Parts: sequence; structure tokens; C-alpha cells
Amino acid sequence: MNICVFAGSSCGKRGSYQQAAEQLGARLARRAIGLVYGGGSVGLMGAVASSALANGGQVTGVIPRSLAEKEIAHPDLTELRIVSSMHERKAQMADLSDAFVVLPGGIGTLDEAFEIWTWSQLGIHRKPIGLLNIAGFYDGLDRFLDHLVSEIFLKQVHRDILLSDSQPDRLIDRLLAVEMPSVGKWIDPAR
Repeated sequence: MNICVFAGSSCGKRGSYQQAAEQLGARLARRAIGLVYGGGSVGLMGAVASSALANGGQVTGVIPRSLAEKEIAHPDLTELRIVSSMHERKAQMADLSDAFVVLPGGIGTLDEAFEIWTWSQLGIHRKPIGLLNIAGFYDGLDRFLDHLVSEIFLKQVHRDILLSDSQPDRLIDRLLAVEMPSVGKWIDPAR
């Protein structure tokens, strides 16, 4: 079992973000769940990887050659895969993973999360995804996604695919227990 974590290459403004990343890495290692992530040693992505490794976990990083220096590829990983593009990075991370956790981050983190979520909605995979909502970081996004449902741009069943929780262990438990729907994306045009 592997869980992919999307996370910022920055630690952000609050210390609680880094604490949560470290806690998540430790929890994954202690539960013998492998970590797949973006391969960097900086920011929250570096924190989750270093914590998993410090707790005996298996960590696979996938990083584009162009970012290996900028994000400073983590030197101590179980496995580091250097790929040619961001597209290849996301595809490999998805192939290697059984579920996804999204820590706080910027547009790169959101890009990864939304692409994986879209693939689930389209039936490309049936893997769960969850936001680790530390200190209310994703509260505004959760409200906006509910707005998409109310405006009939997103089905509730697809909204429900993207879980949200503030506790790493509880989010992991929910991801492992979720029943993924197999409902088409398209909304009835008569609505």
C-alpha cells in the first residue's frame, strides 16, 4: 500500500503545517504504508519525507530533472525517480499510489490534487483523495467546491470523492475505508 502526498515546496506561514507534515510521515511509516511524493527535500514535501524515513518508512520520490536542483532532490530516499516532465511526474505518482493526501501548498500542489481528482471523476482510476485541512487551510476551498455543487457544475457524488479532515490518522482511516463511486461525470443537460 502506498499513499501519495502532494505538498508545498514551502513550509508556509504556520508551524502547524510542518508539524502536520511530520506527523503524517510518521503515521504512514508506523502503519507500513509507503510514501510517494514529489522528491524534494524542501518545504512540507521534504518534511513529510524526512519524517517517514526517520520512522523507518519506505519513500519514493518522483521529480522532473528541471526541478531536481530547485527543489533539491532528497538525498536519502528509498527510491528517487528522475523524470522528464511534470506530466510524467504526476502519471508515475498516480501509478505508484493507492490513495492521495493533499497537504497545504500553492498552485503546484493544487494542480496535482485537481488533476488526480479529475481522473477519479472521469473514471481513469478509482483511488481516494483527501485534503489534510490543517488550521482551516482548506476551509475556503471546501466552501467553494460546495458552491460548484449548488450551481450544478459538480455532482455531489464527485464532490464527496474529495475528503477533508484535520487529523492525519483519521484521514488515512477514511481513505482506506472509502467506497469509490462509479458514476459518470456528465450532468443532465435538462437541469
